[in-house]
Amino acid sequence: MNFEKFSEACNGMLASESPPGEWPELLKSLAFDRIGDWDAAHRIAQDVPSEQGSAVHAYLHRKEGVKWNAEYWYRQARRSPFKGSLDEEWVALAKELVR
Repeated sequence: MNFEKFSEACNGMLASESPPGEWPELLKSLAFDRIGDWDAAHRIAQDVPSEQGSAVHAYLHRKEGVKWNAEYWYRQARRSPFKGSLDEEWVALAKELVR
């Protein structure tokens, strides 16, 4: 799957739908975020013990508006806090994860 197909699939999902089961967990997290289910997105991201999992977790706390928590997760991800918009960060994460 490439970014365009992933983004298109997310944009076509309804709030009552779940992402396809075969998608990697972090892509599912970003999909849930895209359809407005922050809690489902967070539940997934917090259970992925990797730098990429921490990066998605950081993004979600940034979106939540809890800066100190987002900064903690950026450090766990070994990344600087993202400087662009939330949408730009979502795109950057999705592009990284679909590779």
